[in-house]
Amino acid sequence: MKARLIPVFFDPGRDPGFDGQLAKLSDLLDQEAEFLPPRPLSADLEGADAVVFPQLLGEGYRRVRDFQRISVPIMVVTSEFGTASMWDWELACYLKAEGIRTILPNNLAETRMLCRALRVRRELTKQKFLVYQDNPGEGQQAAIFKRFYWWENECTERMARKFGVTIEKRSFRELGSRAKEISDDDAQAVWREWNIPSEGLSEQARYAATKLYLAVWRDLQQEKNVGAVGINCLNESHFSNTTPCLAWSQLYQEMGLIWGCEADTVSMLSKYILHRTLGAPILMTNLYPFLLGNAALKHERIERFPAVTGDPKNYVLVAHCGYMGVIPLPFATEWTLRKKVLGIVDEQASAIDGRIPTGDVTLAKLHPSFNRLSVTEASLEGYAQYPGSDCLNGGVVRVRDGNRLLNHLASHHYLLMTGHHLTSITKFAEIFELAVDEV
Repeated sequence: MKARLIPVFFDPGRDPGFDGQLAKLSDLLDQEAEFLPPRPLSADLEGADAVVFPQLLGEGYRRVRDFQRISVPIMVVTSEFGTASMWDWELACYLKAEGIRTILPNNLAETRMLCRALRVRRELTKQKFLVYQDNPGEGQQAAIFKRFYWWENECTERMARKFGVTIEKRSFRELGSRAKEISDDDAQAVWREWNIPSEGLSEQARYAATKLYLAVWRDLQQEKNVGAVGINCLNESHFSNTTPCLAWSQLYQEMGLIWGCEADTVSMLSKYILHRTLGAPILMTNLYPFLLGNAALKHERIERFPAVTGDPKNYVLVAHCGYMGVIPLPFATEWTLRKKVLGIVDEQASAIDGRIPTGDVTLAKLHPSFNRLSVTEASLEGYAQYPGSDCLNGGVVRVRDGNRLLNHLASHHYLLMTGHHLTSITKFAEIFELAVDEV
């Protein structure tokens, strides 16, 4: 699927400059965009993901009403290099003062990214997120899980209104039962094909993880347009003798499928938008700011935060399910499937112990209003191990301002990406009608 763009020209007609630039854009964006027949600014400009101006003219100052009638994003790509030209800034500034937002990419990679964002926005209107859960909040650690917004009907309805995505809920109890009915021989055959690193896992634990993968995989074969899958794997862990960590890693590798730990649909949606637009390695994890003190330490069953070189108030421990989080094998510098850590899951359950490269990272997540996106650029400085705790290998992240972060967090679940992406996120956020909160 490519972004569908309508090239727009100014009346009274096209000229060689317009046609020449459109031909260049068609070549530069061949993999990302489908160009529909050009139309004049005064025409009906519906039926596409965005309009693009291969050429801007001074006539634009006299066509404000025509610009105001455009209901899709407006891209300005007027240089032979697939970017806006410096001559466009003045008209863009004038239009902004009139309430008209235009998107001016600064380099070709950015233009291609914006086309991916347009494609993702259209994909979401056709996508279904599968969520396996029965009575969320009623199982393990009910006092904690009953607080989460992603299980509210309001949350699901807002996601549908804003992005068009459908959330389909299915029984985790039934999925767990079907997984257990899969034969050991079937599980063994698949496990041998994978040849993945594992340590400390019993044969039955390996088979249990593989069977849950097979149960989800078989469901997916009966479906179309499934963009993400999540399971209420901790709160309702009594419905399964394993955890879906391995399944999520394998299904991402095989299908590019987005996964949702704890059936967190807000994280699933955030991850879908961020990863499919930026392409950066991504995972969901829990944030434990050092400033939170004992409340964070107690939950991870550790006595103290790791020693750091900078001001401790600007550090965050990131960990989930005993390790850093579900990291698909292609994203990792180190990766091993190990026995479970948390006490609330079955003894045969497993978890991924993975690492991503140290260095620049970005934390992000959608706000509950779905009108804003929280973004924090940070640095992954290393890893911390606490034997006998719920954090056997967590990440140590330094942020710019720990107090500001703590006061502006949207959730304890955040998406962590390798690299710094604030500039790119700010650029494509307009396509999704999102404001960016830089934390």
